[in-house]
Amino acid sequence: MSLAVRFSEYGTSEKLSVVDVPPVVPGPGQVRLAVRAAGINPIDWKILQGWMRDQFPLALPAGLGADVAGVVDAVGEGVTGFEVGDEVLGASLTPAYAEFALADPAALVAKPATVPWTVAGALAGAGGTAWTVLDRLKVTEGETLLIHAAAGGVGTFAVQLAVARGARVIGTAGERNQGLLREFGAVPVTYGEGLVERVRAVAPGGVDAVIDASGRGEIPGSIELAGGPDRVLTLVAFDAAGTGIRIHTNGADGNGSRALREILALIQEGRLHVPIARTYPLTQAAAALDASRGGHVGGKIVLLP
Repeated sequence: MSLAVRFSEYGTSEKLSVVDVPPVVPGPGQVRLAVRAAGINPIDWKILQGWMRDQFPLALPAGLGADVAGVVDAVGEGVTGFEVGDEVLGASLTPAYAEFALADPAALVAKPATVPWTVAGALAGAGGTAWTVLDRLKVTEGETLLIHAAAGGVGTFAVQLAVARGARVIGTAGERNQGLLREFGAVPVTYGEGLVERVRAVAPGGVDAVIDASGRGEIPGSIELAGGPDRVLTLVAFDAAGTGIRIHTNGADGNGSRALREILALIQEGRLHVPIARTYPLTQAAAALDASRGGHVGGKIVLLP
């Protein structure tokens, strides 16, 4: 038997239990990982609360988590890319809040020895999403990109990936996170009333593209700053679909391994940093989700089974 986090009904973190389950068995084309780290993402507590049941229908009881890093400890028939003992990271097929998880080798990459487990387990979801939306918006060298909630999970990756591509980045954030954005190479501005004017003060000609990871009413001003909706993309403002902007709900959208390879290369070059706010043991998954839901954590939250 092995430990895994499960819930039998939708609700708050009080619905979570850590239970003994039979070890998962890899099928053809799958590998099993002994999980060393599992990243927490806001979508996890949204799934728990039932907000995503239309997008992600579940047969209860169910588990949570997809960001994973671990050691391959079993391989299914036909697997040639990895072998037992390999250290890997990426996205899991089965819930990652567990001691063991299954994964498709195509969604994994090798973990460099210099990358800590805590960081490795925090990359796939937010990092893959950030890489994919930059690709969708075709952000290129010399352009100006505005990112709302730039100090959040996706935002911190998007800032650094865009800077690495030679873009100028303006990021909205609270006062306490503005120093972090400067360290990442962005120009920080505070959010709230007067945002358009503050952005124009540092970008008089407006911006070329916008990523909205905030969803707090920034869309009209973003369209104004970008000169139209074509290169404005939101991850959260689903009620703004009628404005003509892009709505992105597909995470890495099949780009996971490509994104992770670029992110890992930048980490090893010292050009991308992943702040880890807190770590929790598997038995404290409820507290980890509560911390994520509270927001403003200043970095990634990671479970360490």
